[in-house]
Amino acid sequence: MGGKKKLGIKQMEKQQDDKAAEEKKSDKKADKKGPPTRKANISIIAPDAKDPKVVAEVKKLGVLTPYAVASRYSIRISAAKDFLEQLEANGAITQVSGSHNLKIYKAEA
Repeated sequence: MGGKKKLGIKQMEKQQDDKAAEEKKSDKKADKKGPPTRKANISIIAPDAKDPKVVAEVKKLGVLTPYAVASRYSIRISAAKDFLEQLEANGAITQVSGSHNLKIYKAEA
């Protein structure tokens, strides 16, 4: 009446071949994995916006976005946004374009 249909010989062989192939793939994946990579320590504190060396380094960059500054100085994006606002208040950079999500700055000449 009801229940699962009995598999034919060809279907059973195919299932066994599929299981063997999956086991080989999983073994290969396990071999490729090496030791876990270390994450970079991300700081919360941004560099000093009044430091002349930092300002000179920032001016060398063409376009400034929070992501670019955060990756450059290994800080959080929120700290990079605050850092860019401080630089803008100091007059080192000006805002070129932006919305409430992303602001783009350029260095003053």
